[in-house]
Amino acid sequence: MKNRLQHEYRRARTAIEKIDAQTAVVLTTAALLVILQNNFGNRSIFRMHLAEYFPVQWRGVLSWGWWFFVQGFLGFVIPVALLRLWKRRSWSELGLGLGDWKLALTLGAAYLPIVVAGTFFLSAHADFQAAYPHYQGAAVNWKFFVVYELLFLFYWVGWEYLWRGFVLFGTARTFGYLAIFVQAMPFAILHMQKPLPEGLLSIVGGIALGALVWRCRSYWIAVPIHAVQMLALDLWCSLRIRSGNSGVGLADLIHLLKELF
Repeated sequence: MKNRLQHEYRRARTAIEKIDAQTAVVLTTAALLVILQNNFGNRSIFRMHLAEYFPVQWRGVLSWGWWFFVQGFLGFVIPVALLRLWKRRSWSELGLGLGDWKLALTLGAAYLPIVVAGTFFLSAHADFQAAYPHYQGAAVNWKFFVVYELLFLFYWVGWEYLWRGFVLFGTARTFGYLAIFVQAMPFAILHMQKPLPEGLLSIVGGIALGALVWRCRSYWIAVPIHAVQMLALDLWCSLRIRSGNSGVGLADLIHLLKELF
């Protein structure tokens, strides 16, 4: 028995020595940060401990702002600090350099009309109108809508860096190109409660965004792409909720746009 345990100990030690410490810490930390976000970023925390310090009419949108802020902090500040202080990684190694910014801008501009058109059609479904904007008050009040979307930017900085920065570049030494798929899978799984079309698109989108960031060597392009995508979806859904129009024809488009003015 003693010899068997010693043998297993040596095998375990040999296996552990082969593990890349950065990859192991990055993947474990990413899982931990998601759990922390779901608990400490919960809007109930804001309602129980912070809401009383703000006017009643703003508590709804600011509760979402709390969720956005915590995601920004946990998804961006903590991962960047970890790899900078622990491994002394450069900004480019963290995915925070400019990279091939010209290609990033070109592809981002090309994607813009596609996402605006795509979200127009998606917003026609009742499931999307029920889910977006997350804060329903933003759908009927433009002042709240603007504040909500501005606060949402904190979320995208953290959400995108957690996957397209921390996990993608943090595991690249071990997985190489396969890091694109490693970061895409948990990202897609976290969309399982979303409407089915969005859930399926998250698989394609996660891989495509990961590949784009990998090619451009900079995570920054992922933030405006995802933020604009959500802004467009929120806007179309808000216009449909306001007007009661769920059509997808040209006349419907014109009718929706009139709600802006």
